[in-house]
Amino acid sequence: MVSASSPPSKVMEVQSDKKWGDNGPSRNAKWWYSTFHSVTAMIGAGVLSLPYAMAYLGWVPGSLMLLLSWCLTLNTMWQMIQLHECVPGTRFDRFIDLGRHAFGPKLGPWIVLPQQLIVQVGCDVVYMVTGGKCLKKFMEIACTNCTQLKQSYWILIFGTIHFFLSQLPNFNSVAGVSLVAAVMSLSYSTIAWVACLGRGRIDNVSYAYKQTNTPDLMFRVCNALGQIAFAFAGHAVALEIQATIPSSPEKPSKVAMWKGAIGAYIINAICYFPVALVGYWTFGRDVDDNVLITLERPAWLIASANLMVFIHVVGSYQVYAMPVFDLIERMMIKRLNFSRGLTLRLVARSSFVAFTLFIGVTFPFFGDLLGFFGGFGFAPTAYLLPSIMWLIIKKPKRFSLNWFINWVGIYTGACIILASTIGGFRNIIADAATYKFYT
Repeated sequence: MVSASSPPSKVMEVQSDKKWGDNGPSRNAKWWYSTFHSVTAMIGAGVLSLPYAMAYLGWVPGSLMLLLSWCLTLNTMWQMIQLHECVPGTRFDRFIDLGRHAFGPKLGPWIVLPQQLIVQVGCDVVYMVTGGKCLKKFMEIACTNCTQLKQSYWILIFGTIHFFLSQLPNFNSVAGVSLVAAVMSLSYSTIAWVACLGRGRIDNVSYAYKQTNTPDLMFRVCNALGQIAFAFAGHAVALEIQATIPSSPEKPSKVAMWKGAIGAYIINAICYFPVALVGYWTFGRDVDDNVLITLERPAWLIASANLMVFIHVVGSYQVYAMPVFDLIERMMIKRLNFSRGLTLRLVARSSFVAFTLFIGVTFPFFGDLLGFFGGFGFAPTAYLLPSIMWLIIKKPKRFSLNWFINWVGIYTGACIILASTIGGFRNIIADAATYKFYT
């Protein structure tokens, strides 16, 4: 670990160790790269489940939870950006690097790495399911006379695409894919709430809690908290995105990254709040866990939105997979004596894609997966860990506003973790009991 007093040679040694794929540290990204990378990372499958989460939380609790989450995660995103270069001369290019600095070289990786991997792997599993389901829905609407394939086949088709895209070397090489994905996220989110608004409220719409027994309702409410947490998931790759931006004493990377993050959160609000509120207003408690599936007309518009979701999650998968690829490749080089090159990428990255594809085909429970991963992995990285690391590293004055906000984030994150992990896991078990696998 490099301290503020480390000699320049040592600092440069640590800097040069920040490898990204085959091409080393690529630090030529512009500030707007961080905007569409962050949009691609944050806005995805989660936005489509927000009306469903509202159906279990209700108007007031659901709206307040959504607003609180937006504010708290914007604050923790700012903290992550500030901590990227909190030690002069050193850039913490990965979440695990910052974890070592905050918690110590031995304890840090055990605290940070599992949470980050849960987010990244969990996101990619959910995107496997989402991509396959949306592609299936698009084909059903676009070609009514075609022989329809099983859902598992569509997930396999989505996964096959990533066996090829995963060979792109680093973050900057997927910038074009990420830009298209960001545009798609804004487009299908707009289509979702405009189509709901145009349709109007369904007959006999009800905003009462869904009809179910009390224990099941409690678990579903807990799962809904996780679905909201899943919607704010960009923190797990924030440092990796910032690592691609050049930095100097005159123009530190935190300035450009924060500008990009503000843009991403504005787009986030434009997408999230209308979809959640208008979708719930239209369907009430009868909304599905994917609002696009609930919508059926106009058919061409819904088909277009599903295709846009498919294109978006193609980019989102790669944004979350790139740090995992880097980690796997470094381990294979260190422990198995692999050399950098095509063979390493083929083995490491194809294995990861195959793993997420297998889990996605086996457990295609969209809403339950959102809740479980939202609580188990996303809440710690978006609410909990940034606030804890800020308190440890920056040491704000006790009972100051900054200190108070961080503790609110910590307690909120802890509640979401406990409730939504239990709720999501229970719902996966309940749904798996009646599901026919690989059909």
